[in-house]
Amino acid sequence: MWNLKKHQPDYNKVFKAIKRRLEVTPQWPNADFIYHQLRHDKAFRKELFRKAIHLSSLWIPAAIYFMPKIILIPILLIILTGNVILEYGNFKKYSWARKSFGVLFFRTLRNKETSREHFQFTGAIYVLFSSLLCLCFFPKEIGAIALTVMLISDSAAALVGRSVGRIKIYKNKTLEGTMAFFVSAVIINLLFWTVYPFSWISVAACLTATLVEVFEDKIEIDDNLSVPIFFAAVLAWA
Repeated sequence: MWNLKKHQPDYNKVFKAIKRRLEVTPQWPNADFIYHQLRHDKAFRKELFRKAIHLSSLWIPAAIYFMPKIILIPILLIILTGNVILEYGNFKKYSWARKSFGVLFFRTLRNKETSREHFQFTGAIYVLFSSLLCLCFFPKEIGAIALTVMLISDSAAALVGRSVGRIKIYKNKTLEGTMAFFVSAVIINLLFWTVYPFSWISVAACLTATLVEVFEDKIEIDDNLSVPIFFAAVLAWA
């Protein structure tokens, strides 16, 4: 049986060992600083890998814009159904599901996602579900922009916030990460100028998506779903 814990390095033990070594070495007076930097770098590399996988879903907004709905909807439904079955099988500890899920997704999961006591969807399910909603209920131009904002701006916020974020504005959200989200969202809308005209409504949609991302815990909807839906709603109905 695939053992997920076996394939997850115990970084805490590694870092503690490094810290002990540094503390007993007199030429390293800033052992605590180095220790925390090492931990931060490891977390950042893991987040970078997660966001690289996240950005690989950019094929979906491209498909929404260029492919007919009658073809794309069945494709997304098949992928969504397969992911749900795989994730549920992994939760129930079926050997075939544990092995497949571990190979495909384990390195992209945060600690809280690998220690759930109840079955919950991962971000991949919400990305696919929001893609279907954008495809079915909004014009293809708006759906493509909304999903692009979710995929790129969310990644920008996470990476900037983790690397240079210093000013906390709400829980673990930083001003730097939040600004990265908003600015990148506006740039994306400008780049889509020929597809959908840029206006003050576009800026309002970007601001709405930014606030939704910051206050994700208040909305109690995964930001992979809430960000594109709120963005698309403002752009379509304002």
